[in-house]
Amino acid sequence: MAGDGGRGPDVSVPERGSFAVDERDGRVGRVMGWVGPCVQLRPPGGGAEWDCPLDVVRPAPPGLALRARVTEINREGQLPR
Repeated sequence: MAGDGGRGPDVSVPERGSFAVDERDGRVGRVMGWVGPCVQLRPPGGGAEWDCPLDVVRPAPPGLALRARVTEINREGQLPR
């Protein structure tokens, strides 16, 4: 993976901006970046980021990614302009 910060070509590491699943509890979040051995995830629609170890994060399947994106779009529509 290009620009992987030295993590190597592990295809299971989700790309920045994509959605991923924290396998510890099933939460879905948008990949915001990496800190050491962890991926930083943010809940769809906003909220506090959390760290997820690389060994328990996986790309979100299409259905979960779509649901998360709809949550974000709905949240954006509720924000004052």
